[in-house]
Amino acid sequence: MSAKITYVVGAVVLVFYFVLAGSRGVWLIQAGTPVTVALGVAVLILPLIGVWFLWKNTRFVTRANRLAAELDAEGGLPVDELVRTPGGRIDRASADAVFARRRAETEDAPDDWRCWFRLAVAYRDARDTPRARKAMQRAIALHDGTPVRA
Repeated sequence: MSAKITYVVGAVVLVFYFVLAGSRGVWLIQAGTPVTVALGVAVLILPLIGVWFLWKNTRFVTRANRLAAELDAEGGLPVDELVRTPGGRIDRASADAVFARRRAETEDAPDDWRCWFRLAVAYRDARDTPRARKAMQRAIALHDGTPVRA
């Protein structure tokens, strides 16, 4: 729950920043000189990129959470069997062993979104965030029946 609250607070702060930057961009454009118009347009582009990025991430998180809830209802969420250090960090060898099993499971059933979801969790546990995100995107696409990018 604290992660959701943190995400919402961060999103609200970003939206506030986007509104503030956007108003400054409009103010610069209204000044009317060529330099201020060019700067105003440049200032407006940054909040637009930020809004797009925030939208994509929020959509991704919402869809991944929906899959997690569905998998939890089926009793298919991966069990935390990882060995941890005294400080609470995941032991690398333990994460690699679980990852190898999840990868083999996914290779055996490449069209099952559940396998891809569990593989995404294993990637995250192995600290490979870019691959975790791609695996989760594939799980979402398979679940929703949309074309899967290679």
